[in-house]
Amino acid sequence: MIRYIYFLASLTFIFLAASTYAQTGIVKGKISSEKKPLENVQISYNGTKKAFFSSADGSYLIDSLPIGKIKLYYSLFGYSDAFKIVEVKANDTVIVNINLITETTHQLNEVVVSGTMKEVSKLNSPIPVEVYTPTLFKKNPSPSIFESLGMINGVQPQLNCNVCNTGDIHINGMEGPYTMILIDGMPIVSSLATVYGLSGIPNSMVKRIEVVKGPASTLYGSEAVGGLVNIITKEPASSPRLNTDLSGTGYGEYNADIAGKLKVGKSSTLVGINYFNYSGRYDKNLDDFTDITLQNRASIFNKWTIPLSQNRMASLATRYVFENRWGGQVNWDQNFRGSDSIYGESIKTNRFELLGNFELPKQFVIDYSYNYHLQDSYYGVTKFYANQQVAFLQLRWTKTLGKHELLSGLPLRYTYYDDNTSGTQTLSRNNTPAKTFLPGIFLQDEWKSSEKLSILAGLRYDHHNEHGSIFTPRLSFKYSPNNRNTFRLSSGNGYRVVNLFTEDHAALTGAREVVINNDLLPERSWNANFNYSTLISHRNGFISLDGTIFYTYFTNKITGDFLSDPQKIIYDNLSGYAISKGLTLNTDFSFTNGFKVMIGATYMDVYQKDKDAEGYLKTTPQLFAPKLSGTYAVSYTINPWKLSIDITGKVNGPMYLPVVPDDYRAEKSPWYNLMNLQLTKKLENGLEIYGGCKNLLNFLPKNPILHPDDPFNQPGGKYFLSNGSPNPSSNPYNYTFDPSYNYAPMQGIKGFLGVRYNLK
Repeated sequence: MIRYIYFLASLTFIFLAASTYAQTGIVKGKISSEKKPLENVQISYNGTKKAFFSSADGSYLIDSLPIGKIKLYYSLFGYSDAFKIVEVKANDTVIVNINLITETTHQLNEVVVSGTMKEVSKLNSPIPVEVYTPTLFKKNPSPSIFESLGMINGVQPQLNCNVCNTGDIHINGMEGPYTMILIDGMPIVSSLATVYGLSGIPNSMVKRIEVVKGPASTLYGSEAVGGLVNIITKEPASSPRLNTDLSGTGYGEYNADIAGKLKVGKSSTLVGINYFNYSGRYDKNLDDFTDITLQNRASIFNKWTIPLSQNRMASLATRYVFENRWGGQVNWDQNFRGSDSIYGESIKTNRFELLGNFELPKQFVIDYSYNYHLQDSYYGVTKFYANQQVAFLQLRWTKTLGKHELLSGLPLRYTYYDDNTSGTQTLSRNNTPAKTFLPGIFLQDEWKSSEKLSILAGLRYDHHNEHGSIFTPRLSFKYSPNNRNTFRLSSGNGYRVVNLFTEDHAALTGAREVVINNDLLPERSWNANFNYSTLISHRNGFISLDGTIFYTYFTNKITGDFLSDPQKIIYDNLSGYAISKGLTLNTDFSFTNGFKVMIGATYMDVYQKDKDAEGYLKTTPQLFAPKLSGTYAVSYTINPWKLSIDITGKVNGPMYLPVVPDDYRAEKSPWYNLMNLQLTKKLENGLEIYGGCKNLLNFLPKNPILHPDDPFNQPGGKYFLSNGSPNPSSNPYNYTFDPSYNYAPMQGIKGFLGVRYNLK
């Protein structure tokens, strides 16, 4: 069946591609900023990565352009990307002069790709996409993108363990496995790697981060159930020659980001190195456990752009990450790894990534990626050793036919997973790694029915080697009555294929039998959202407003029953459903006097309904999903002094926490505000110094670990009798060691200092 689908799709590609023909025109002009010419501005058209550059006087010329409507993109480090649509006629010359403005954190005219898998301006995208540049993240610098994402409204980096500090990304309250993480549009970070894959991406390599809230499986396939985060890396040609960022904190956390570009023949390459070290054994809350994990991490990222011909380019990027992290009792060291005398959780990670694409004739593009993730870890005495490999290949094609912009693709994803638990063993104890084949095909049509209205429709078909056929449609409308106001109405379907083999298996013994009740169905979600955005310009700056009402209905959630039979793990789909609904608002005020304000707020109601023992639907609120939350960034630049003052923060309302029966700790967190202050002084020749305080209000959660003085639940110890049953005098409620009660960082107020240098 799949072979026939691929054969027919390939014939369709060839037939449509044959309709293209070669007539050309010329575009030329000058690029400036504040009436000064700009040199080395990168210019591309219709998504190509062919490197055209402006000369010293700001002039440029692009010949041999195909006739018709052409989208031109202008990019230069330190300036916001610009976007222009021109009509090119045969043997004609079009004059296009562009004025670039200095880079801001959030603008409506930025170029985005995540919503439609094509480069379009944010204003023209029928899918609401939030765009964030490093300008925002530099207002509160952190050593990893995982922490930086906490500055985005409605996005919550959630730590799932107070000992090893593993975490994932929640969007609009949905759990981390339902957020897809992409690097340059490639599905690099998934499954086993989700909790570690966002560490070690050099911040100096990041051009922007795009966030789509809501299902995106029609284009991106499995895992894009609750939303996606797409990390777009810089293009080598338009990057600074050298970019360094060195910083440290009062807790002894040291981070170094270094990136530089080279020209090798006609190709360009960008190399980024990140090193992070934290070795301070702090125990501020006196529970005998490290407040946060100690880490030693190094990564290297290398990206190439290679010209294939005059109008075609290829890109290739690789990344290697090594990390050694541990948390536990403060007197633990590597000699106690896996022992039962002093408790520690030690995780060693080796990770390699390869991704890129190359352009073929007739508007075809091949995308590819591969990642290898090896994890060697101990959780106390329990060893968890896992290996995951994911290979991805996709043939993509675009075509403009009148008012229709077509996009189609043939993706194929292969996943290999193996670990040392019973999850990958048969009853005869033979090892059986999980191997998943997921080929598919998708088609998208964006119909611009008028100057004001565009309609986007898409459909995807995937065939899973265990679940069979999966269809995911979506439909979106964009209406812009004028250049300032835009309304978007979107609906779509997301799915996530069954993935039983996660770190939960680390708590199991090899004697357990994995039992799957019924034929497990893929987890599904249906989403609808209504978005409104506007840009209000005035002589002193601009104000942008963006608001979204969202509703997601989630079914077929897969859970594991560990209690019914101590010899088995029983998996089944929930008979109920989950809901995520709410409202998110973002505002951006920017004034020419150097004063800027960004404020975001989210209200959401996230819960799950499932049948209880008597068959009635029971409502369970989602953990770590505050009904009210918000972010803010207030900045002021004193231009004569070249001094910037930034106050940033995140406010979270009460959220449900993982308490145990008869827990003495509160089932909800309190209101709290994580406020940060930073001063940045720009010096001559691209040098700047920054410093300040994080967690200015010194907020710390209470009692994050249950029974930290008995992490092994030792029989015959303080809380358990020699037969393993709870001691009625010291442990009447049968408490066991539990480090999952986590809702805020375990570090109080801390100072930081850093220096940056950019050589353009």
